Amino acid sequence: MTSMVPNAVEHTDEQQPPITMFGPDFPYAYDDFLAHPAGLGQIPATGHGTEVAVIGGGLSGIVAAYELMKMGLKPVVYEADRIGGRLRTVGFDGCDPSLTAEMGAMRFPPSSTALQHYIDLVGLETVPFPNPLAETTPSTVVDLKGESHYAETVEDLPQVYRDVADAWNKCLEEGADFSDMNQAMRERDVPRIREIWAKLVEKLDNQTFYGFLCDSEAFKSFRHREIFGQVGFGTGGWDTDFPNSILEILRVVYTEADDHHRGIVGGSQQLPLRLWEREPEKIVHWAQGTSLATLHEGGEPRPAVTRLHRTAGNGITVTDANGDIRTYQAAIFTAQSWMLLSKIACDDSLFPIDHWTAIERTHYMESSKLFVPVDRPFWLDKAVDAEGNETGRDVMSMTLTDRMTRGTYLLDDGPDKPAVICLSYTWCDDSLKWLPLSANERMEVMLKSLGEIYPNVDIRKHVIGNPVTVSWENEPYFMGAFKANLPGHYRYQRRLFTHFMQDRLPEDKRGIFLAGDDISWTAGWAEGAVQTALNAVWGVMHHFGGTTDATNPGPGDVYDEIAPVELPED
Repeated sequence: MTSMVPNAVEHTDEQQPPITMFGPDFPYAYDDFLAHPAGLGQIPATGHGTEVAVIGGGLSGIVAAYELMKMGLKPVVYEADRIGGRLRTVGFDGCDPSLTAEMGAMRFPPSSTALQHYIDLVGLETVPFPNPLAETTPSTVVDLKGESHYAETVEDLPQVYRDVADAWNKCLEEGADFSDMNQAMRERDVPRIREIWAKLVEKLDNQTFYGFLCDSEAFKSFRHREIFGQVGFGTGGWDTDFPNSILEILRVVYTEADDHHRGIVGGSQQLPLRLWEREPEKIVHWAQGTSLATLHEGGEPRPAVTRLHRTAGNGITVTDANGDIRTYQAAIFTAQSWMLLSKIACDDSLFPIDHWTAIERTHYMESSKLFVPVDRPFWLDKAVDAEGNETGRDVMSMTLTDRMTRGTYLLDDGPDKPAVICLSYTWCDDSLKWLPLSANERMEVMLKSLGEIYPNVDIRKHVIGNPVTVSWENEPYFMGAFKANLPGHYRYQRRLFTHFMQDRLPEDKRGIFLAGDDISWTAGWAEGAVQTALNAVWGVMHHFGGTTDATNPGPGDVYDEIAPVELPED
C-alpha cells in the first residue's frame, strides 16, 4: 500500500504495463518519442550553429537546450540564480556533504517516463521515497485533533480512515469514470482517453476539488471530508488544494502521479547539472566532446534577463543583467510565467493578448519546507512503555498532522549514518503562516508541535547543524511553488500549453516559445517541465524549417489528432 487513501483500482506490473504521465489532455507518448533511434528531428544545414536563447536554467530549459544542441543549434542559456530551478538541492554548513535537503522537487513517480529517460541518461540512481504508509516507510503516525494513531499499514488505522478511503474511491468512480480512464491510459487507448476526458472537461471545468467531494453522496459526511483533507492520498493532506479545479486533481490520480514515489540519490539538482556537462554521443554540427557548458563562456550561463522585445524581422531581442543585448531568430522562455509581468520588461507584442491574459491569470500555490541534519536515524529506535518494556513501535514516524508542521518526513541512508528530517512541508495558507519567521524560529515552533506528538522523544539533542528553509512565494525569481488552476482556468491553460503550435499565430507573434511545468497540464511535476521542453524543441525545429523522421512524429506532427479539448469562448 502506497497511499493513505488508495486509488480506486489496484494494478501490478505483471498485469499491465506501467501508466505514463502523458495525461488525458494531450495523450502523446513522449517516452516513445525520446526512445526512438531516429532522434527528435533535424534542421536544415543552413541553420546549423544558429543561436537560440533559452531563458531559465531549470530542468525545462536545460532539457530544451540539450536537445537543441544535439540538432546543431547553439543554445544560449540565461539563468538569474542557479542551474536547476526548483530542482534545488542544498547542504548543511559544517556537515558531511552527503547530507542534503531537497528544497523543491524531492519525489518522482514512475509514471514520469519522459523524466526517467533523462534520469537514466545521466546515470542517476533512485530509491523509494518515505511517503505516508509507503511499503518502505517503517511507520506512519496520523495525529488529528490531539489524537495520534500509529500505523505500519492502512489496516492499522481506525475504521473511519478506511471509510474515507472507500468514499474517495466511490467519488472517483461516480464522478470521474476513474476505472475506465485508468484502463484507457494504461493501454494508451487515445480515442477512449479523449472521449472520457472531453465530457469531464465540459462538465467539471467550473468545479472546485471541494465542490466535487460535496457533490458525491459518498462524501456527505463533513467529518469524512475533513479527514480526507488532512490525510489525503499518496503524499498526505490535500485540503490546501480544495479551492483548485478538480481537473487538476483528476490529472494526478489518473496518471498515478501520487503513487510509488522515488527520490534521486544525492539530490535532484544533479539531473540538470549533469545534462549541462554531458557530451552527447550523437550530435550534429558540433564536434564530439561538445556540451552545453563548453558552448558557454567560462562554462556558465548568461545572467538574468531584464528585457525582452521584438525587433525588425521578427527578431527576439534579449537584454541581460550585464547590459548585453543580443537578437535571436528564436527563443524559449522556461522561467515561471509571472516573471514576464514583473522582473522582465516586455513588449506587449511578444504574445497575443489572450496569451497575456492567460499568463496574468496563472494561479501559483505557496509552499515551504524546513530541514535539519541529525546524528543518526534515531526514529528507528524502539519505544518503551512506563515499565521500560519495548513496545515494538518506532519512537518516531513519518507524521501527518493538523498541527503547524502538517507533514514530517524522515530521510536516512542507513542506521549508522547521519540523517535528515524534513520537519515540515506545507502549502498555501499553511505555508504563509511560516513566512515571517526565520529558519531558527520555524524550527522552534516545529519542535514544540512534534514534542506534543512525541513527548518522550528529544529531537533537539540529535540535531547537528543549523536548519535550512525555503518559502517559494518569497523567492524573487519564482514568487510561488507551482501553478494550480482555479475553476474556469482550463481555457487559459490550453492557450499556454498549445503556444508551441505557432503556424496558427500571426507571423509577428512567432519565434518565442513558452515551456516549463507551469505551461504543462501537470504543473508541480518535473515530467511537465520535460514534456513542454520537448514541445518547444519541436516548435523551434519547425520554426527553422526542420522536420522529424517519418517513423517518429513529434508532438506538433500529431497535434491535430490529439489536440486538447477546446471549450467555447462565448
